[in-house]
Amino acid sequence: MSKSSRRFGLGRSSGTVTVIEQKVHRSSARNARFAFVISVIVVGLLALTVASDYMHPILAGLLAAPIATFVGALVWVLVRVWPVLRILWWWSFEITASLGLVYGWVTLANATPAAVTLAILAPLVGVPAAVPALRCRVVAISWCVIVRHRLRVCFSQFIIANRTGSLPLILWARPTPVGERVWVYLRPGLSLSRLQSRLDEIAVTCHATSAVVELAGSSKRAAFLRFDIKRREVLTADVNSTLPTLVPAGGVPTPAAPGAIPTALDLPDVPAEPTPTAPAVLKAASSANGKRPTTTKAAPAAENSDFDPWD
Repeated sequence: MSKSSRRFGLGRSSGTVTVIEQKVHRSSARNARFAFVISVIVVGLLALTVASDYMHPILAGLLAAPIATFVGALVWVLVRVWPVLRILWWWSFEITASLGLVYGWVTLANATPAAVTLAILAPLVGVPAAVPALRCRVVAISWCVIVRHRLRVCFSQFIIANRTGSLPLILWARPTPVGERVWVYLRPGLSLSRLQSRLDEIAVTCHATSAVVELAGSSKRAAFLRFDIKRREVLTADVNSTLPTLVPAGGVPTPAAPGAIPTALDLPDVPAEPTPTAPAVLKAASSANGKRPTTTKAAPAAENSDFDPWD
């Protein structure tokens, strides 16, 4: 759909504002007709089959015809306005924010005096601007909105779309420590490998340092992708640590000098138990076995260690 404007008094203007591309418009019209015909046939047959069990077939046909027509018309409207619904989805955040701002301001202005209105709006605007944490969060959300539109520009300008001209569906985006993460559902005509070969161009269009695309999480569908737009490197940034606050004010304490290392064990003196003699051992063994101990006589010691029996 396009709208041409004419400047009266200055000649005819050639400016054209395109809302929906002509190729997409023709494709949606053709798909809407097909959807209407198929829906009327399928719903009509089902309604006729069910109604024939309760009434005459002619009456069942008269009842099934308006039901099938209504369902077919509903499907036709949904398919026909899908390009418009897709545009509304792309601009959903801006539309919601604008409506909330306008109606909120009108409601607040009608319910309160001007001074009270300004007193309420001043903290709502000033606190996010003054507090660094809130300001960074607002900036991160704003970049998420901007990146969704920049990716749409990438798909429409230098990435080949499908034959009907429809672009991938950009689902949602959220901020990350290094940039933004965007989930995209591809349409026929694009693939992961083709997008990976154009990542440098995507990064330039999104005003980022680099871009990464991969399958979304644990999904096994090749059409469901996740873009990681990187604007900064968190590993090279300075991080404020709380460890210096744990050090005492007097400085780092000097460690104590190590003591003497023992080289041997110094156990207390323990009285040694007397070693039992041989008769006591034999007596204890006999009492345990119930037998009388046998004694052996020691051989007489030789009087002379040089005694030779053959002499």
